[in-house]
Amino acid sequence: MAVRRPTDTRTPNQSTNKLFSAPTADGNGSSAPRGSSRSGGAPAASTASASSGASASPGAAASPGAAASSGAAADSAGAPARRRRRRGGAGRNRQTSAAKPAEGAKTTKATKAAELVEVADSNDFDALGEQPEVVASDNRTFAELGLPKVLVSALSAAGVEKPFPIQAATLPDSLAGKDVLGRGRTGSGKTYAFVLPVLARLAADGGNRRPNHPRALILAPTRELATQIQASITPLAERLGLRSMTIFGGVGHGPQINGLRKGADIVVACPGRLEDHLQAGHVRLDAVRITVLDEADHMADLGFLPAVRRILEATPADAQRLLFSATLDAGVDVLVRRFMTDPVTHSVDSARSPVAKMTHHVLHVQSDARLPVLVDLTAAPGRSLVFTRTKYGAKALTKKLIAQGVPAVELHGNLSQGARTRNLEAFADGTARTLVATDIAARGIHVDGVTLVIHADPPIEHKAYLHRSGRTARAGAEGTVVTLMTDEQVRDVRDLTKKAGIAPKTTKVAADHPLLSELAPGERTYVAPPPKDAPAKPTRGKQAPAGNQGGARAGGGRAGGPGRRPARRGRRRRASGQQAA
Repeated sequence: MAVRRPTDTRTPNQSTNKLFSAPTADGNGSSAPRGSSRSGGAPAASTASASSGASASPGAAASPGAAASSGAAADSAGAPARRRRRRGGAGRNRQTSAAKPAEGAKTTKATKAAELVEVADSNDFDALGEQPEVVASDNRTFAELGLPKVLVSALSAAGVEKPFPIQAATLPDSLAGKDVLGRGRTGSGKTYAFVLPVLARLAADGGNRRPNHPRALILAPTRELATQIQASITPLAERLGLRSMTIFGGVGHGPQINGLRKGADIVVACPGRLEDHLQAGHVRLDAVRITVLDEADHMADLGFLPAVRRILEATPADAQRLLFSATLDAGVDVLVRRFMTDPVTHSVDSARSPVAKMTHHVLHVQSDARLPVLVDLTAAPGRSLVFTRTKYGAKALTKKLIAQGVPAVELHGNLSQGARTRNLEAFADGTARTLVATDIAARGIHVDGVTLVIHADPPIEHKAYLHRSGRTARAGAEGTVVTLMTDEQVRDVRDLTKKAGIAPKTTKVAADHPLLSELAPGERTYVAPPPKDAPAKPTRGKQAPAGNQGGARAGGGRAGGPGRRPARRGRRRRASGQQAA
């Protein structure tokens, strides 16, 4: 069991790191810069966060002397262990806090390697190495959390006034330069939770932009997620005079190489293409001061882990690391052991806790009723996101829905980046009401107004179910999640929903069942499917279409057709000086 600390009650000045405040004479006041805190001294930021009993009055401002005395008191309680980076090994010996746990808090011995499987199954990441977890409930504003005024103003101009719980929980520690593990369910506002400290750190550090040497790195598992992170960064970065860029596959290398040469403060990248640029010498990561892994559990999957490890090894050992995801389980522990120092885990809710405004239903259908039910649900007003298990399934289902009069687009890995972008834009602007996707869209894709998520193919893992379902009921909105289940899938779906921590209502339905109108209310509308393309070339022996369509040469039919030039044999005789007959 993890040690759960009381809610952070530091005043605004106490939660501000040394990046934004002057150091005290003895160095025990504000937290030290990132580099010095990793050089072996006691990290003052950890000391400040460990005031387990005392709580300052909300409006009080802590003076440097008070901060120093607070640090001295913590030192008397027991000096924190010297920070060090573990380079492998099964065990960990981390101490994030100098103070003893609050009275009554339970502690356990280091978790054995054999217990990791059980821990992962229970989603209790905190038990991995006794990492402290802070479950925060905070009503402070962005300014009170320590965010610079220029960012507070930029957020206010964008209509963002109040931080989400995951932001309020993590910002004090991330702004203080600590390594942070942030867990919050999908749609909880994790993007700003890491974007804001990245921008604040770079703005405070100053320094000149250098070609091919970014100062911040954000890794994302998919191109779409990287694009959306960039969209969140750009307006805020412009207010600070910072430049950001994306790096991912599916597009040309040239523009990315040119962007790196011009200099980028922040790079938002997918691991594969970034590693290509690393190997080619187009980018160096030795100037990176802060690294973020979004969807950290996905990064820890077998397909991402080797590249992520090599990329992180190219960054400085004392760089700050932030990991965020809806689930933090044993897979992430591989990265935590290797690359993080004294990380603090913040969890605003259980990884399996259901969203209050999200309703779950399982529709038990016969195989021949699957498509009619899908057509009925997706023909209703509003945006629907339909998930399939395979790329072929997404493509085939999209064609079937279009043929039935439902405007739909597809999203999967077989599409070019241009096609993926166009389809997402069509879904976002309402040209297509339905997006049929593989799990590529389950990670971080956010389109406003998705009211219905349909698992046309139930996922294998409960984590995939949670990520898929999280595309609706985001940021306080309401949403409905429907899983289609055939006779052969009853047991699998029952196990899936149990592990996901939900209790959906199961109903046997056909295409005309009244429940469909309750799940997707509104009048069904259909559009005529687009006409099939006409043949590009005229049929043999027939005259070409009028107007020289299809690229046909003027007067040029096939051999023997009207307007054909004289036979080749006659032309060859003229070429040799003989007259044609």
